[in-house]
Amino acid sequence: MKVLGIESSCDETACAIVEDGHNIISNVVATQIPFHQIYKGVVPEIASRKHAEWILPVVRQALSEANMGLDQIDAIAATNRPGLMGSLLVGLSFGKTLAWAAKKPFIAINHMLGHMYAAHLENDIQYPYIGLLVSGGHSIIAKVNGFDDLEVLGTTIDDSVGEAFDKVAKYYDLGYPGGVIIDRLAKNGNPAAFSFPTPKMDKGDHRYDVSFSGLKTAVIHQADSFLNKGFERTTENIAASFQETACKTLVSRLIRAVDDTGIKTVVAGGGVAANSRLREMLSEHKEITCIFPPLKLCGDNGAMIAGVAYHFLKRGETSPLNTTACARIPQFKRGLANLEAFGRR
Repeated sequence: MKVLGIESSCDETACAIVEDGHNIISNVVATQIPFHQIYKGVVPEIASRKHAEWILPVVRQALSEANMGLDQIDAIAATNRPGLMGSLLVGLSFGKTLAWAAKKPFIAINHMLGHMYAAHLENDIQYPYIGLLVSGGHSIIAKVNGFDDLEVLGTTIDDSVGEAFDKVAKYYDLGYPGGVIIDRLAKNGNPAAFSFPTPKMDKGDHRYDVSFSGLKTAVIHQADSFLNKGFERTTENIAASFQETACKTLVSRLIRAVDDTGIKTVVAGGGVAANSRLREMLSEHKEITCIFPPLKLCGDNGAMIAGVAYHFLKRGETSPLNTTACARIPQFKRGLANLEAFGRR
């Protein structure tokens, strides 16, 4: 079964064709980074206009690279939540229209389910596992029982980790995208130069939660007070120390979830899953098996959307053509999978 997946939740116009939920036949991503760099962040109006300009050429290119016609596609999927409303509407409207015109089934997909599924595209992963979803908008630790069954154990109580990376990079005028630049600068810095604070949430409902607002504030406004003796206040040292603290915060909560559940497999997804220090830090824990998507599948892409859609189709589930977009999702509830947050409608 071949699914054409469209992703347009933020600033990447993407389309992929995936067979049987695993075999990537084509995967096209048009990045808007050059158009947003001058503003040091994504401008929603620019993003939606570029999606409208690029969506048709990107879909055509995906079909061309797959050497397929639309008649050879079994179903069409598109992201409908969460994300920038204007961006979501472009991809979703195009996907629904294409499905209607071609008389194909349509499936609306939650962007977060796509990121959590990305590692499955090139790995045979058995459920359950502990999922780490880290991106510009989300920081989630969950027990993953199935492709659409996530039990949220912990999440951020304020900023997401990706947001913290971007805001620190913007303050120090490092450029955009911030996460990639900080990762690169950190390789030439010393992570021990600054002793930035970590959140103290060790009990009750917040046992697996993370927080990055205090860290972000310390790095931006109070860096000098955390500088250790014998070190210089260089951009590289700030980047390395910030990145080290952010990754330790995530990994400490993740390992706690592994220890408490007894589940030794960890699967990561989202843009921050490309961070080299996070990957190194998790690989140091020999007691767990940690699976990451390839770097090309950490960012937004259509393959993860098509992959998830295949499993909905196998279950006989499709979406009506009046399905709409949703910029935000309800606050996560711990325990049983929150269908309002992870559902498609």
